[in-house]
Amino acid sequence: MSQVRTRFAPSPSGFLHLGGARTALFNYLFAKRHGGSFVLRIEDTDRERSSDEFVRAILDGLQWLGLTPDEGPFFQSKRQDVYDRRIAELLEAGAVYHCFCSAEALDAKRKQAQADGTKYLYDRTCRELGRRPDAGESAVLRFKMPLEGETVVRDLVRGDVTFNNAELDDLILVRSDGSPTFHLVVVIDDIEMGITHILRGEDHLTNTPRQVRIFEAFSVEPPAYGHLPLIVGQDRARLSKRHGATAVDAYREQGFLPSAVINYLARLGWSHGDQEIFTGQQLEQLFDVDSVGKSASAFDMEKFGWVNFEHMRALEDAELADAVVPYLAERGETEQPREYLAAAVAQLKERAKTLVELAESLHYFVSDELRFDAKAVGKFLDDDGRAHLQTLHDELAQVDPWTAEQVEATLRVVVEREGLKLGQLAQPARVALTGGTVSPGIFELCAVLGRERTLARLAAAAAGAAAA
Repeated sequence: MSQVRTRFAPSPSGFLHLGGARTALFNYLFAKRHGGSFVLRIEDTDRERSSDEFVRAILDGLQWLGLTPDEGPFFQSKRQDVYDRRIAELLEAGAVYHCFCSAEALDAKRKQAQADGTKYLYDRTCRELGRRPDAGESAVLRFKMPLEGETVVRDLVRGDVTFNNAELDDLILVRSDGSPTFHLVVVIDDIEMGITHILRGEDHLTNTPRQVRIFEAFSVEPPAYGHLPLIVGQDRARLSKRHGATAVDAYREQGFLPSAVINYLARLGWSHGDQEIFTGQQLEQLFDVDSVGKSASAFDMEKFGWVNFEHMRALEDAELADAVVPYLAERGETEQPREYLAAAVAQLKERAKTLVELAESLHYFVSDELRFDAKAVGKFLDDDGRAHLQTLHDELAQVDPWTAEQVEATLRVVVEREGLKLGQLAQPARVALTGGTVSPGIFELCAVLGRERTLARLAAAAAGAAAA
């Protein structure tokens, strides 16, 4: 096998969606698995639908996911000279012909086929004319498809797929204004860039026999194709906005880790035994196209969340603290010392599925403006509760060193001396320190918050500030 060269060739007419991201991922992983190169090409010849905003979104999305191309991005809009040279080759070889049929005439034939209930194919009126347009005359260039026989696509995922040539149109390769169409520029670029393998969605499968024949017209062996199964919703309908967010950037905003998105996308159509959680390095070592399935893959938001949870758990506390900082900033939370934030994250990482959830749950660690739950205040910070807090405050003020073990020992002394149950002191303290009744263990909570924060919050709650 010659050096593997794969490509991802998005059209910048929209944001980077999950299907496109998976296509990019599979091509990236296949190249890495075989020691090859991953090429990024932006197919922006449709200037009306393409935009710089979408180009930036695609590039940013790929960068966030860590799918760094070995070459590119190349922009088709800047390669017209390459296309002109190759178009001349096709004309010289007699592989294309000028078609002078008007749009009105073609539309009439299309409508007639529709009325007859038949599939419309261009009737090749101009195929044997053998002339070029006169000065000022408008014409397109059509490709001479074989009139008989079959075209076999040797698909890496589906096996051999056979197409009847009689059902393949003499498609337009160059418009009347001289601009090349999708099928032509794709083939030219794949030739020029030395692409050896193309993994793309199964919705492109019907394009492949046409492109295979164009490769042959250039006397070039076509790349190996693999058509990936669609991503569908739980209802088995093609994935769309009604199933939830489809743009990759939306999951970044929701607090998913890029490693988790990569992991989940890899498992949409590919498998390695029963393993579900993969690192990027593992995927690069294990991925191959022979383990890609043929059937559609169902997008499962619950499982996606679980994968993200597992990736968050796997991070070192300091790494997770770094990852959550932008989400804290979006909430307007004051920046904290990283060591303190890592200690707080360690207490909460088992409770959050996304970085957004983690940022929300960190509120009482990173802000002294607590949001008190009215029911919790009413139940635990009554006169008795506040009196117990004052006692606890006075005892904790003597603790040195300030550790979870020392806090626990002191709290248990107060419980025993005052004749209380642990919950009668721990729950009022929890409400005073966090604003609610759910938190990590009270001893660890105090240890992370530190002496100053803990004592200040206990004193405020004991004085009735929490009920204000």
